[in-house]
Amino acid sequence: MKNRSLVSQFRITLVYILFAVIASTLLTWIIAAFVFMNAVDNGKLRPENYYEQQIPNIKQYVQEAKSMILSTDSKAQLDDIVQGDSFFYQTTDNEGNILYGSYEERVFDSKEKLYQSLNTTVLLNGHYVHVVPVIDDEGKIAGAVSLVYTLNLSTVNPNKHWVSIILVFVILSPFIYMILFTILFSRNYAGNISHPLQILANGAQQIKNKNLDFEIHYHADNELGELCLAFTEMKTALKTSLSAQWKMEQERIEMVEALAHDLKSPLSIIKAYSEALVDDTDVDEEQRQYLSIMEENIEKSVSLVQQMQYTSELDSASVSLVKVSVNIQEFLKQKTTDYMLQGRSKNITVTLDFQNIIPLTVDLDINKLERILDNIVSNSLQYTPINGEIKISVKAENGNIYYRICDTGAGFSSKDLEKVFVKFYRGDEARQSKDGHSGLGLYIAKQLTELMGGTIRIENSKLGGGCVIFSHTI
Repeated sequence: MKNRSLVSQFRITLVYILFAVIASTLLTWIIAAFVFMNAVDNGKLRPENYYEQQIPNIKQYVQEAKSMILSTDSKAQLDDIVQGDSFFYQTTDNEGNILYGSYEERVFDSKEKLYQSLNTTVLLNGHYVHVVPVIDDEGKIAGAVSLVYTLNLSTVNPNKHWVSIILVFVILSPFIYMILFTILFSRNYAGNISHPLQILANGAQQIKNKNLDFEIHYHADNELGELCLAFTEMKTALKTSLSAQWKMEQERIEMVEALAHDLKSPLSIIKAYSEALVDDTDVDEEQRQYLSIMEENIEKSVSLVQQMQYTSELDSASVSLVKVSVNIQEFLKQKTTDYMLQGRSKNITVTLDFQNIIPLTVDLDINKLERILDNIVSNSLQYTPINGEIKISVKAENGNIYYRICDTGAGFSSKDLEKVFVKFYRGDEARQSKDGHSGLGLYIAKQLTELMGGTIRIENSKLGGGCVIFSHTI
């Protein structure tokens, strides 16, 4: 059936369900009929007209007892004769007044209706009523015994409800079988569809992981087979085009790593010689300024090389989390103090605000969190004007810690809001400074945040300035 079209499979499955339901229902009815017939033959089950069959014997007893039956002394005998969960009697005088009986509601409200119903069977309130006249010694009608019954199957022992249970099951069996066989056959039908879809999903995951050396082991003459074939062809085409791109990307990463590594040595040498010139050589003030500018730019170059190396590590997926137990509150307080020292030259105030109760001890990669904070706050320190303020707000919520870092700088432009996390993006004039930056800080922050199971975004504060909001799991 696997090679049939999905529509054909659905139709065949529907036919199987209907056939199974009809066959099972018929078999159930046959078995139920056999059980009932056997129970009737063995005297365990009374037929529908069982009470009706007792009427001749009761009628004979009433006729023989004559007017004595009207006395309450005869009640015990009638109780023994008229028995059943749906079989009652009522003894009345010739006016229709109740003398005694097991049926409490008055059958006839007048003498005329009583006489009209003698020796007949009438239908009253869903019950059949057979009226047996009571004749006295003079041949006159002294009263009547009304036998009230219903036509239904009943057990000899009224406390056994197996008959009702079987009848309910027989009646509901088509619906029960419909549900049962729908679940059974639909599983097989769903399996025929879900199996190739799962294969395709696994294939898509392999492509996402940059692995194109896999095969789709599913072949069928239907829509799913065609889909798997098309997926295989797409995979082959992707392997041809993407393999070259992935190779170029890997080569680029390796080249950046090699370049960054090669730059470290000459930069270190230049830095060492410039420091030696300052310390060991007599230079005038102008030359000292030149050397100071050289050292400052060497530091920037070294920082850029380090960021390029770290970015290459992130791109090559060689960075992993190393979690340790950390007192997060003390760590953030210490970092805030460090940032205040960094901002002292511009008289920038850095504050820390815990918005709710933060766990005292948290298991996390503290080095990566520190790098995220350093990258964000260093940007804020660059763009915050003299006498400005940077506010760090922290809160714990739903298994995450959220950080909101806002400054009183110029805020983000519309272009910044779109591209600030792109590698080497330098920003619009609104967030530029005379010192410039590498364009890697927020890119690295984004990669590390996602590695720690969190998210990061930027926005402009309502009071002016830019805000960076990020989180990580705890």
